[in-house]
Amino acid sequence: MNKPSRLYSLDALRGLVMIIMALDHVRDFVSSSAMLFPPENLARTTPILFFTRWITHFCAPVFMFASGMGAFLWAQRNTGLSRFLWTRGLWLIVLELTVMRIAFFFSFSLAYPVMLVVLWALGASMIVLAILSKLPLRVLAVVSVLTIVLHNLLDGVQGGPLWPVLHRSGAIPMLGTVVYVAYPLVPWFAVMAAGYCFGQIFLLTPEQRRRILVRTGTAMTIAFVVLRAINVYGDPSRWSSKIYPVLSFLNCTKYPPSLDYLLMTLGPAMLCLAWFDGLAWKKENPLIVFGRVPLFYFVVHFYAAHAIASVMAGIRYGKVSLMFGPLPNMGGPRAKFPDGFGYDLWVVYLIWALLVIAMYPLCRWYAGVKARRQDWWLSYL
Repeated sequence: MNKPSRLYSLDALRGLVMIIMALDHVRDFVSSSAMLFPPENLARTTPILFFTRWITHFCAPVFMFASGMGAFLWAQRNTGLSRFLWTRGLWLIVLELTVMRIAFFFSFSLAYPVMLVVLWALGASMIVLAILSKLPLRVLAVVSVLTIVLHNLLDGVQGGPLWPVLHRSGAIPMLGTVVYVAYPLVPWFAVMAAGYCFGQIFLLTPEQRRRILVRTGTAMTIAFVVLRAINVYGDPSRWSSKIYPVLSFLNCTKYPPSLDYLLMTLGPAMLCLAWFDGLAWKKENPLIVFGRVPLFYFVVHFYAAHAIASVMAGIRYGKVSLMFGPLPNMGGPRAKFPDGFGYDLWVVYLIWALLVIAMYPLCRWYAGVKARRQDWWLSYL
């Protein structure tokens, strides 16, 4: 087996999901339809709106799985994996509760809900992985796969007041405010742990790992189609042929991610990774640049999307203050906002494209800083 060097294919996959992710966040802040109903609402959505949201479903599971693979590769070059994981995990949770709280609301007021979303899920999963990584890889692989496959058996369990932290998304009243857990630990920690175990393929030759990626990705994609078609287990929401049958078939549950959802996203992602692994990449490629500094990209682009939406609100409505506090799709009062608040979907795509283009020089600069310097704290950014 070979000792892995920097893998551009994995960077490129991360970079691709970062670009796609920006579309979802711009839609959250800019789209008029986002303020009225979820794009997965088949009674109100349109195919283009549905797929604008659906394509972004790949981001969280792919990034979680890739983070697990990245942790495995880090351990091949360094010592102290557990310490690195739990300290980085705590750091991500702190960022979620502080930096990202301001990014969501442009306010730190406890009158607004505390959102536990992507960075919380990544951080908490890293802390769990810091413990689970002590297990033999085969044992951890079995635990991870079983958790992913069987966790939908818990869909009907009510649990206690902290059940949203573990499995069912929901709100928890706490210290005079509300904590909304969008990303429960189960099965997200298992997705990261599975990625950690799967990272072994990068010790193989490129031909061997591409063969494994193609076979695994194909098997998972076929498993999704078959399991979803049977329509008995794998997702708490059954699909129907009554309205938009194809959209209904693809409309899998994300909060928490169902087995169908994870098969639907991770299967094609592995096929994409196999394709990327056979390409020759230049470090200046946008996918590589974004994929090497994902946390920097995530934080900056979120603030930028909110800031752009604020400027647009100021120009159109004369009220920048509309963007200080939760929007209607984030729990804000609909009556506070003008009728038709927001913009058409083509504006969302335009802002998304301009934002991604603007992020490139910033991320390339920061990637250069990380490449030139070896400061320990840079590994946390």
